[in-house]
Amino acid sequence: MQLTGLPPTDLLIVVTAVFIAGLIRGFAGFGLSAVVMASAAVIIPPIELIPMCFLLEGAASLAMLRGGMAHANMKIVWGLVLCSAIGLPLGLFATTSVDVETSRNLALSLILALTLAQFLRLRPAFLSTPKGLYISGLTAGIATGLASVGGMVIALYVLAGDTKPKQMRASLVMFLCISMVTSLVWLIAYDVMNMQAVWRGVIMAPVVLLGVFAGTWLFRPSYEHLYRTACLTLLVVLSATGLISQVI
Repeated sequence: MQLTGLPPTDLLIVVTAVFIAGLIRGFAGFGLSAVVMASAAVIIPPIELIPMCFLLEGAASLAMLRGGMAHANMKIVWGLVLCSAIGLPLGLFATTSVDVETSRNLALSLILALTLAQFLRLRPAFLSTPKGLYISGLTAGIATGLASVGGMVIALYVLAGDTKPKQMRASLVMFLCISMVTSLVWLIAYDVMNMQAVWRGVIMAPVVLLGVFAGTWLFRPSYEHLYRTACLTLLVVLSATGLISQVI
């Protein structure tokens, strides 16, 4: 508790959120940071959650790397990674330039908007073009800097191409894994990655891995539509609840 800087009740809430986030990540290939951010932003400021999510995403990516390499479309993955590296510092600059309440509301609003876009299966035609690839990567980088939810932007891009669930999941895994390198550089440059964030990540890593392994075991393409709906519903409820609580 001393290492995490959280009282027992808050720590229990965060641990539960991390396990559920890992479960979703193991099944869908994305959503880990979104669930953690939407659940814990009312307890921990987003600027402190971003490095913790980075470490949790790293643990999850390593656990899922083998399957990702086998099925991912690496040409698309590399294009997204390079553009994301440009957008990330812009998002971090915005997050570090505003007060905690504003950054919290911004993060929750972004999660809610991206979740609703996925719920409605919005598929803008331009996303299927080379320009759409670059815009998606840049936007993902900005979203990562704002709320650590770049994976949800990439998921929208992949969905626009009618990709098979297995390839979509693998491409998301590889994007999140490779982009960890550039993300670490910018997190250190902005002095966001500190020892408290490291301890939180280390302590939560076994919890998120339990969730990831359970989610991976549960993954069945035939159940994708059911699990996806449940995950997106959870994100809508969490982000909307967080925003409402801020208003109240």
